[in-house]
Amino acid sequence: MSHTEYIQSEICNCILTLRINRPEKKNALNLAMYQRLADALREADCDDSVRVILISGAGGCFTSGNDMSDFLSAPPTGPESPVMQFLFAISEVRKPLIAAVDGLAVGVGVTMLLHCDMVYAGSSATFQMPFVNLGLCPEAGSSLLLPRIMGHQRAAVLLLLGEVFSAEKACNLGIVTEVCPDDALLATAEKRALQLAKQPAAAVRSAKSLLKRDYAVQLREAIVEEGAEFMARLKSPEAAEALQAFMQRRTPDFSRFS
Repeated sequence: MSHTEYIQSEICNCILTLRINRPEKKNALNLAMYQRLADALREADCDDSVRVILISGAGGCFTSGNDMSDFLSAPPTGPESPVMQFLFAISEVRKPLIAAVDGLAVGVGVTMLLHCDMVYAGSSATFQMPFVNLGLCPEAGSSLLLPRIMGHQRAAVLLLLGEVFSAEKACNLGIVTEVCPDDALLATAEKRALQLAKQPAAAVRSAKSLLKRDYAVQLREAIVEEGAEFMARLKSPEAAEALQAFMQRRTPDFSRFS
């Protein structure tokens, strides 16, 4: 498939639906997919026919995060990389953004939700941010946004331990707006998107901007700072051990690193 087939887009009733469509890889994101998502978000912001953006995943999965082989073969090197361009685009999009989360949401599959205005999850969806587990660090502004949403201690549990958590817990912590039956997920998200699309568009954009006004500048700075640290961590002995252990299907041993 081409990157346009991996990221399917459709405009209907003033709603742009972006569907991550790589189910054979659990919708893992490669660099071309990141770039397509970034471009689509920016194009939508300039398109008067689009009032709402809805992101979902195909095949019973939202996204398992980075395609590690693709990511490691061409890691991000600066603000112009496709990954960073996507993070800037999703964090700065002016139009309302809704996510429908089905199945797995891992890594950036969770942190991108922090930039959505409404997040709906299927009851069997699971979430995980295993950055530290891989010898890496939080990204997408999550080190700023998670403590704002749920407090330092709860954010620390999610980021420092990197454990899997349920849709119900994600809702209780403030990452998810509402948990729905799996078979009603997309219909619920689409109903809310249509409701938003019927609202006065300029007023919606104004309200969203005001909601974010006290941390918008700080958020971009956090994304840049996290990105630089993430790139440095990719070259660390801990990340090398984590990757090697992953490839060898064993538990990593970090005891020799301080």
